[in-house]
Formats: sequence, structure tokens, C-alpha cells
Amino acid sequence: MNSKRNNLLAVPYYLWIVLFVFAPLVLLLYQSFFDIQGNFTLNNYVNFFTSRNYLQMTASSFWYAFLVTLVTFVFAYPMAYFLTQTKYKRLWLMLIILPTWINLLLKTYAFIGLLGQTGPINEWLTSMGIGPVQLLFTDASFLLVATYIELPFMMLPIFNSIDEIPSSLMEASKDLGATQLETVRRVVFPLSMRGIRSGVQAVFIPSLSLFMLTRLIGGNRVITLGTAVEQHFLVTQNWGMGSTIGVILMISMVLVMFLTRDRKDKGALINE
Repeated sequence: MNSKRNNLLAVPYYLWIVLFVFAPLVLLLYQSFFDIQGNFTLNNYVNFFTSRNYLQMTASSFWYAFLVTLVTFVFAYPMAYFLTQTKYKRLWLMLIILPTWINLLLKTYAFIGLLGQTGPINEWLTSMGIGPVQLLFTDASFLLVATYIELPFMMLPIFNSIDEIPSSLMEASKDLGATQLETVRRVVFPLSMRGIRSGVQAVFIPSLSLFMLTRLIGGNRVITLGTAVEQHFLVTQNWGMGSTIGVILMISMVLVMFLTRDRKDKGALINE
């Protein structure tokens, strides 16, 4: 009886998954086999893998996603580690996560105001005699804003994985003569690999398909596959090619998830 009741309660969940996850994916795959005239074709995939522009955009997407993930990790890991050592770590963690509650578009426009020619940063540089500097529409500004937006998603799983490490292991490491740096490198880091993998997935995968930041902050100097999807759907109206790029992006994301999956490393086994 309970099993039947549980199955009935799960019906809305299964309907949601079918309607809003599987159905869009199937429609995207279906649309990728049609050209702009609505004729069935495989040329969309042929054009993608034989076009120099699309291959360059693919390389560019992975490169910028890698840079965003790397820079985010460089900032997130030390922050997560030192946060676990503070007294009010949950309060500080909430303050770091708080910006994720703000709409992404609002945060982007806030950075446009800060980095613009008449923004406060350029006004300060002008008062220092350096003069207004082109801050917007550069690779550096894109990386800055993307890192700021993705930082909480990298830091949260790393924080949780470090916070779960028994303090007795760190104390034992210090008792055996290890410095704090050696303790982090040989004890904390291996045992936090699960959180690092989750953080990489949470940052790298969305960064592959960024398009709003590439337009508003990068000024179309940063070209990714996400930008190409937007162009094909909204400008050229070539939904077949846009769907093809979307399918390739999804396959790439699945591969990234497979490569960064939990392999039950030795550190995790010891911890368990």
C-alpha cells in the first residue's frame, strides 16, 4: 500500500522530468536534422565539424571555460579553507552565497556601470592622472565578471568537503611535524577532491555556454558556442544549426561530467 502511494506521489516529479527535461532535449535533437528550409539533412553536423569558424568557437568556448574555472578555483579554495577555520563560518558562508540571490542581469549591469568609461573606477583613475582606461569589452573584464558570478558555485562544495574532514586528522598531521602548508597539501587537498570535482562541474559546464556575459561584458570580442546558438535562433533564424550546436554542447557537458565523476579516490576511501 505504501509503495503504491509513493508511486502516486512521484507522478508529478516524473511528469516534470519528462516535460521539462527529456522533451526539450528530444525536440532539440530532432530539430538539429533540419536545414533552414525545413528539409531533413545531416549537413548541419557536417558543416559544424568541417567549418573552421565553428571549430575555433568550440576551442574558444573550452578555453574560456577552463580559464574561468581555473581562476575561480584559485580564489575559491583558499577562501573555503580559511572559512572552515573561522568561528562564524556559517555566517560568512551565507554572506558569500547571498549575491547568488540577485538576478544575473542586474549584476551584469552593475559591472557595466562600474567598468564603464564614466564609471567610478575610471573616474578614480582619471583623478590619479592615469586617464580613462578601456575596461569593458576586454577578456580581462569578462574573466573578472564570470569569476565573480561563478565563485560561490565553486566555493560551496569545496567548503563542505573540507568542513567534513575530521579535525583529528589535521591535528595528527601537525603532531607528526607537518607545517600548515604540508597539512593542506598532503591531507586536506586529497580529502577534498570530491568537492573540487563538484565545483569544477558547477563552473565549467555553465561556462561552456555563456552568451549574455560575452555580449554585455565581452562586447562580442569573446566568441563562444553559446553566442553562436543565440545568433542562429534569434538573428539568422537557422534553428537547425542552432540546435546542432546545442546538441554538441550537451554532449560536451556529459563528457565533462564523466571525466570529473567521483572515482572513489584513496583519500575518500580513507575518510569513509
